Amino acid sequence: MTHPLVVVANRLPVDLTVEPDGTPSWQRSPGGLVTAMEPVMRQADAAWVGWPGSPGEAPEPFDADGMHLVPVGLSAQEVADFYEGFSNDTLWPLSHDVISPPVYHRHWWDAYRRVNRRYAEAAAAEASEAGTVWVHDYQLQLVPAMLRELRPDLRIGYFHHIPFPPLELFAQLPWRRQVIEGLLGADLVGFQRSGDAANFLRVVRRWTDLPVRAGTVTVAEPGPERKVRAGSFPISIDSQHFDELSRSPWVRARAAEIRADLGSPEVLLLGVDRLDYTKGIRHRIKAVGELFDEGRLEVPGAALVQVASPSRENVEAYQQLREDVELAVGRINGEHGRIGTQPIHYLHHSYPPEEMAALYRAADVMLVTSLRDGMNLVAKEFVAACVDDAGVLVLSEFTGAADELNGALLVNPHDIDGLKAAVERAVTMDQREVRSRMRRLRRRVLTDDVSRWSRSFLEALGDVDRHVDVPSSTTGNSA
Repeated sequence: MTHPLVVVANRLPVDLTVEPDGTPSWQRSPGGLVTAMEPVMRQADAAWVGWPGSPGEAPEPFDADGMHLVPVGLSAQEVADFYEGFSNDTLWPLSHDVISPPVYHRHWWDAYRRVNRRYAEAAAAEASEAGTVWVHDYQLQLVPAMLRELRPDLRIGYFHHIPFPPLELFAQLPWRRQVIEGLLGADLVGFQRSGDAANFLRVVRRWTDLPVRAGTVTVAEPGPERKVRAGSFPISIDSQHFDELSRSPWVRARAAEIRADLGSPEVLLLGVDRLDYTKGIRHRIKAVGELFDEGRLEVPGAALVQVASPSRENVEAYQQLREDVELAVGRINGEHGRIGTQPIHYLHHSYPPEEMAALYRAADVMLVTSLRDGMNLVAKEFVAACVDDAGVLVLSEFTGAADELNGALLVNPHDIDGLKAAVERAVTMDQREVRSRMRRLRRRVLTDDVSRWSRSFLEALGDVDRHVDVPSSTTGNSA
């Protein structure tokens, strides 16, 4: 049985777990993409192609949560070379301002091509005649062209969830032309920010001879001429669900309990991130530490809770980051802590949505200090959780969210003095200004939710005609 819509992502929307008796079971994965696509998939009788999360042979396709799921198998070596290697030690740092130096290995690239081909073949087998395939993210940039080669009848969309690097950085990639050609297999290439779409079009101009006009690339190939559109489609969250969750009596009570457990500080700062060098955690802790050093924040009047969920722990740069963060936290707590209280509460765990909502509600100031971020959904979750219009968002200007969240205090996290000044302003802000800013933020987040994002992209992809230009109003914010 084939499907009119096929979603292709690195991971399936469920995680495989093996029970004590050896039988497999599946649990829904957390994440914005799953939330965004689930209603669309159920409505469209769609299939989802992705890796189940464990190395080995792929299980047979199966149905779960009303979705048809098609696992793609990866060997342990392919996980090391394709995922941990090329995806996360080459493409990820290259796409995030080379904060950590990218590593270029030819055998990683070979694995990337081989695995992308496997995903493309799986999608081609699942898609109906003249169906639609939506490919997601940097791990699968070669899939659109491979899929078009296999199934020229398909309408193909691709969405890039992370930043697209500027030409000067993208130029480092030894396989830059192959990646461009891979993406140009799509009919519509979506990005978080208009600047990312502009970066993509710039590299197309530099390393191909294809005409680029008004956000559209004209691709000449055997058969009819094609038009490839590039535009911005900023992703969001299930804001209504998060708003309702944050209003629940349990979350309200848990938020009060958290503040009491922390010694009822007058001001509670919060950071929530994956433990990733792109998130600016070291910069944030340095700035907060100096505020305590200078007496502009004091214990027990102020405290920072830093949640840093484990991430890519087999990659050396992440291991070093964890050591650096824990050393800095220990120094600040050693110098400023008191019996029964400390300035920084560092939590190297992941938490369920209910606990995160309670943390957001407990906080007075949210610190998002990413050095580069495609969007940063934590900022939007915090806003959706501020149901009483209380709370201040300090937001890095290097996040995609900064383009949308008018009402946040924007900062350059590399400017430690400027970051300190923004934190101090957030802590001392008049409550009327707090409420005014948060109301603006909430209007935006509650209106532009994740359902609107997925709908706008698929509608734009549906409007793309392969033989004529498309008005920019139908394809998001054209670059």
